[in-house]
Amino acid sequence: MSVLDTIFKAYDIRGRTDIGTLDEAVARRIGAAFAVFADSERIALGRDCRASSPEIAGAFIDGVVGQGVDVLYLGEVATDLVYFVSGSLDIPGAMITASHNPPEYNGIKLCRSGARPIGVESGLETIKQLTATPPPPAAAAGTVVSESATGPYVDHLFSIVDSSAIAPLRVAVDGGNGMAGVVLPEVFERLSAEMVGLYIEPDGTFPNHPPNPIDPENLKDLVALVTEETFDLGVAFDGDADRAFFIDDAGVPLSGSTTTSLVAQWFLDREPGAVIVHNLITSRSVPELVRRQGGEPVRTMVGHSYIKAVMAETDAVFGGEHSGHYYFRDNYRADSGMLAMLVLLQVLSEADQPLSELRKGVELYQASGEINIEIEDKQGALDRLREHFAAGEVDELDGLTIGWDDRWFNVRPSNTEQVLRVNVEAADRAALHSLVEDVLAVIGGSRAAH
Repeated sequence: MSVLDTIFKAYDIRGRTDIGTLDEAVARRIGAAFAVFADSERIALGRDCRASSPEIAGAFIDGVVGQGVDVLYLGEVATDLVYFVSGSLDIPGAMITASHNPPEYNGIKLCRSGARPIGVESGLETIKQLTATPPPPAAAAGTVVSESATGPYVDHLFSIVDSSAIAPLRVAVDGGNGMAGVVLPEVFERLSAEMVGLYIEPDGTFPNHPPNPIDPENLKDLVALVTEETFDLGVAFDGDADRAFFIDDAGVPLSGSTTTSLVAQWFLDREPGAVIVHNLITSRSVPELVRRQGGEPVRTMVGHSYIKAVMAETDAVFGGEHSGHYYFRDNYRADSGMLAMLVLLQVLSEADQPLSELRKGVELYQASGEINIEIEDKQGALDRLREHFAAGEVDELDGLTIGWDDRWFNVRPSNTEQVLRVNVEAADRAALHSLVEDVLAVIGGSRAAH
């Protein structure tokens, strides 16, 4: 297996800088490959706060300008700001980031002009091939122009959410020492809401906890703050701030499905009959709520490239995933943790009850959360599940989903690891526990860490 095989993933590029799987030489070749693939006169580029990011970004820029393509360098920003610039200027974009991974990792997220997604089936494989056989340099190099887009980006956020409609709520925010901290102060300057921050200062060593809020361990400090004081909402961002996780006023985290339901309801109140996209492992309560509200739910595979493509096909107003990614039509169908937070603040401002009560109306089932199982023979395990649960309704849109009227499970093979990802939902705790135990017994293997 080549180095490129290890770093090109399903949706982006990710590798370790300490052992050289992603270094300046590789980044320079990827920059050149992306410049050829993108076929544009200009590319927007941002980076996160990791120690390796300035060098990786510089090498990527060298590769791009070597192909005669100009670079609009945005500096240290959140990923969704790069999507905003790509969308508003209709140019391709690149973000140097490893998102929630540890400090020794780095990576590159790419999009076409208009913030259109790039995944393994929509260009990433071509870019990998171009990286393997670097194109010759252009006769004349491109130029680099540095520009801040923070102001226009914040203006854009408040063109979707009405700042005057947000009440003077108290909000606890854990920036995870990631890129949310670059823009949070300017966002809250425009609100009557009060922000109390944890780990807001960007620091690529992530000294307080890993910037991965999907792991409950990394929410402990925020939960403690919310329970010690009085807050209306807690928010935790991942390292590059394209994802956000939420905690209610009682200090209890919301699932991605709960947030998706609340935000979908808000949009359907404003645009009756709209399409709402959700991936296939969000709760059944999501499509049920959308239908009750008169909207049209559309189910997709897991992953941003699939969600964004389906949103474009259906003109969906909003899309949500279990993993804390929330997509907005008016945000060029891109995901934004900051915009999800602002919408939820407006939801709370318009409600006559706290989030701990509001959530009860959309949480109709019990869910396991994602369980990762290490196993060598992934296909053999899927075959055993299909045979053992033959009485259920089988769906193979993404991995294996088997369902009944009151419960279901999905098992998806990882693209990059010898791991199966298991999600289970049932009507009550007892039924959930029973189905989880049955599914895991049939799979075998051992539980992996997050």
